[in-house]
Amino acid sequence: MAREQKAKAKKEQVKGKAKEAMGRAVGNEKMTAEGRAEQAKGDARQAKEKTKDALQD
Repeated sequence: MAREQKAKAKKEQVKGKAKEAMGRAVGNEKMTAEGRAEQAKGDARQAKEKTKDALQD
């Protein structure tokens, strides 16, 4: 399950970066902010999984 969560985190980060870039390209502030939020969500999920891994070792 940890692998699934790590993959989901990476997917959120990549999707967020793409959305942020697209928002900047078209000048859409809302889309840019949504992209940043998705990246942050992915970062948080990834940190959570790393913490779990560290505690299991």
